Parts: sequence; structure tokens; C-alpha cells
Amino acid sequence: MSLRDQKLSFLFFLPAFVFMILFFVYPMMLLFKDSFFDDEDPSKFIGLRHYSHALTSDTFYQSLNNTIVYVIGAVAIELILGMFLALLLSTGFKGANIIRTLLLSPLMISPLVCGLIWKFMLNDQFGILNVIIYKLGLIKNPQSILWLSDSKLALISCMIADVWLTTPFMMLILLAGIQGIPESLYEAARIDGANKFQNFLHITLPSLKPVILVAVVIRMIDAAKSFDIIWVMTQGGPNGSSSLVSTLIYKSVARYNQEGYASAMAVIFMIILLAICSFFFKQFWNPNKKAVR
Repeated sequence: MSLRDQKLSFLFFLPAFVFMILFFVYPMMLLFKDSFFDDEDPSKFIGLRHYSHALTSDTFYQSLNNTIVYVIGAVAIELILGMFLALLLSTGFKGANIIRTLLLSPLMISPLVCGLIWKFMLNDQFGILNVIIYKLGLIKNPQSILWLSDSKLALISCMIADVWLTTPFMMLILLAGIQGIPESLYEAARIDGANKFQNFLHITLPSLKPVILVAVVIRMIDAAKSFDIIWVMTQGGPNGSSSLVSTLIYKSVARYNQEGYASAMAVIFMIILLAICSFFFKQFWNPNKKAVR
């Protein structure tokens, strides 16, 4: 590459570089710096005290455990439902385009609005979900299920809203991956006498492995930092049963003015997410491996 081409390439790269410095690197440096200073006196250096406080806090571990349950539960359900819907739409049945458009409609709604919708639907006094369950004869009292007030159901209720909102994303990614699989593979399998389940197990699933990995990692990161739905529906209650790390960080800053402590929790959580993503890519991603032929 000539010197002129190198300068031209640098000019194209410069805006993205400046953007990353201003809106990612610089804020991260401030976050890291604040985690080492006292909350009441920001000029007082206290070392790893905030980190020690977070790592010995029952509240932090409860929120971390809730986050893990929330991420694993929501993403697993979204993957299963998304795969089912993608396989169904890939058959190209009559009206598939209309059904696909309708299924993608939740993606047009913001998480905040989604949380409000499900907050009303799951309300124990006038929520439609309890009424439907009552009409089906599954409960004797339409107000007997306290979706948002019961510590055993609050986190599950938030997961239901998240699954409804983001399953279309998983479906769309998987559908694109399925449509990219060469039809010749299925034709060869049919000649060999393979049934539909064998096609899925030995052709579709292996071919979708990179797509599934990317979709799952993106959704894991997105679900781990969920805030809008949780805050609108339960604000992390009751008794912290639906509190995620994101809501705990927000409360520490907004309610208790603990910027240093919140920064330390954010750094710890970011390290955990980076470790999990690195593990996934190391275990399941091999770009040098040949695709299924």
C-alpha cells in the first residue's frame, strides 16, 4: 500500500477513532477513576475499598444472581422460540410474509413502553392475564396471582416481558441464517433418505452455529444490562427479588449518591461480562473451521 493510500485510509478511520475515544474510552476511564475515590469526598483516594464492599455485599450478590437467572432464562427461551418461528417461516407457507411482519412488531416498541404494557397486563387487580387464566378455570380468584408483588414471580414477570420484546430479534437473525444455507445440502440429504429432524440436526443446526453464537452473545449482553423493563415493572422489588445489577447501580447513584461504589460495581460487572463472552467465543467459535459441505 502506497503512502497516499495509507493516509487516505487513516482519514476514513479517524472519525470512528475520535468517536470511540470520546464516547467509550474516556467515559470508561472516568468510571474506573471514580471507583477509587470516596463518595462523600470525591478528592479522597480510598483504593479498593469500594470493590471490597461490593464483593462482600449480600445485596450485590443477590442482584448478580438475579441477573444470571434473568439472562439465562430469557435468552434460552428466546433462542428456542426464535428457532421454532424461524424454521416455521422458512417453509414459505402462504401468508408467511404477513406473519413475519406481525411477529416483528414488538421490535418497534421501546423497552420502556413494553414494561408499561406488561405492567398493566400483569396487574393483580385488573390485569388481563389473570382474567384469561380465571376464564380458563385454572384459578378460582382472578386476583389470586400477584405477578409483580410476589417475590417468587416478580423476576419471572420481567422475563416474560423481555421474551415478548426480543424474541423477534432472535427469530430474524436465525431466519437470515437459515435462508443462507445452500439448498443443495438438503437435496443431497433427501437423496440419502434423511428425514426433517435429521436435516435439522445434521445440516441446519451445525450451519447455524456461528449465527447462534453471535445472536446469543448479543442478547446476553443486552439482557444483562436491562434496566427499563425492570424499573418500570417492579423497580427491583419486592425486597430486591427482581433487582438486577443495572438497577442496583442506578439506585446507588440516584438515591444514595454513591458514585464511587456504583462505579466499582459497574467495573466488576463489566469484567464478568467480558470473561463470559471470551469463554463463549473461545469454546464455540472457530473461524478457521470449514463450514458444512
